[in-house]
Amino acid sequence: MAGHSKWANIKHRKGAVDAKRGKIFTKLIKEITVAARMGGGDPDANPRLRSAIVAAKAVNMPKDNVERGIKKGTGELEGVNYEEILYEGYGPGGVAVLVECMTDNRNRTVADIRSFFSKANGNLGESGCVAWMFDKKGSIMIDREAIDEEKLMEVALEAGAEDVVDDGSVFQVLTAPEDLETVREALEGAGISYDEANLSMIPQNVVEVNDEKTAAQLMKLLDNLEDNEDVQNVHANFDIPDEIIEAIS
Repeated sequence: MAGHSKWANIKHRKGAVDAKRGKIFTKLIKEITVAARMGGGDPDANPRLRSAIVAAKAVNMPKDNVERGIKKGTGELEGVNYEEILYEGYGPGGVAVLVECMTDNRNRTVADIRSFFSKANGNLGESGCVAWMFDKKGSIMIDREAIDEEKLMEVALEAGAEDVVDDGSVFQVLTAPEDLETVREALEGAGISYDEANLSMIPQNVVEVNDEKTAAQLMKLLDNLEDNEDVQNVHANFDIPDEIIEAIS
């Protein structure tokens, strides 16, 4: 499974910079609102909402923001009705890309996404063209320097995790989707802090990108997608050597 979490690792490195842009709060509030609308405002009875609240706490989102997002979802406050859409396509080098969106304007969103792919010499594809290459998993990202690997392995695997992957600067704990909350709670109970815990699309295989120009185009595409206000998550099946990542950063 080497390389499967490369984009997650890169995003982890960029996290401090991205947080300053202020867009992370907007994306999390959207997720909280939609989760509450679909499953109710009680996090104990709504795993998706509970996960969204955990993610909000991880970036120190004020409690008032979280509560407003929930109330917009349950109808107690007026809010925007977001539509969830999954876009699929191929980026530079034939890399498969999944783009999870929440939008109140489908036409605006698809135009933006198509433009990003086109400018990067990629192309937006039909529904189902690349989704089959990914598996939905629970993903918990942990700073490599914050935990002893043996302790992490012991706690995570005993709690039902499928794998613990060392990906350079981070450990990624992988679970079945239904086991994410159980494993997350076990880590918390053991005093193990994490940077994020969510459902993610993990590629079954990766595409090696060893050309600096192609790698730069791919990173530009992924950054543009991540920065778009309608995009919630981006998943891709690439592996770029660390020296090329350093060269283009």
